[in-house]
Amino acid sequence: MIAIGVWYRPFDDKRAGRRGEVSACSVAATHDFCDAVAGLSTALRNPFLRVDRTSILPPRDTPGAVDPSITQANIGTTICRPGYARSVRPAFAVTAPVKRRLMDAQHPGESFADYELDHLIPISLGGAPLDLRDLWLQPRRGQANAADKNALAYVLWRLVCERRVPLRTAQQAIRRDWTKAYDTYATPENLARYHFAHRQEERD
Repeated sequence: MIAIGVWYRPFDDKRAGRRGEVSACSVAATHDFCDAVAGLSTALRNPFLRVDRTSILPPRDTPGAVDPSITQANIGTTICRPGYARSVRPAFAVTAPVKRRLMDAQHPGESFADYELDHLIPISLGGAPLDLRDLWLQPRRGQANAADKNALAYVLWRLVCERRVPLRTAQQAIRRDWTKAYDTYATPENLARYHFAHRQEERD
């Protein structure tokens, strides 16, 4: 099938909590990061350690896919460059038909707005923008939802770009089980440390 059109160990949270300041959403310049704040307060109060992960992980035919041109050596000029994710994100005209096909096959009769067409490995972490193996429908409501995963993506992006977590480690963690990666990296301390202003932008 042709694609559309085509961590080192976790760092010491206590030490990290003493460093760094506010990151503005405008610096991130991608709605993956901006949307994450929607789940921030829920995540701080209610981490989903006890969620049935089998019901909230992507299907087996969505193993994740990366852009091979993104490497640890060039993150400074690619994913860590402000505006990168927005610059390579597929247009709504491309993703909307894909989302519709997946909705019709997996969630017939349900609301289009209740699901986000998500990149399992986020574009901000070198995920392949136009590869069907990296795209799945994630609920926007309930526990362990799309906003929670976006929060994880933002934290991991910051950690990778600060050279605190290797790119491949971040990619593998979110690919294997994003909820376990959330438990490890999107701690209340990290979410508070990397807080940012929310800005509404068009979603996939």
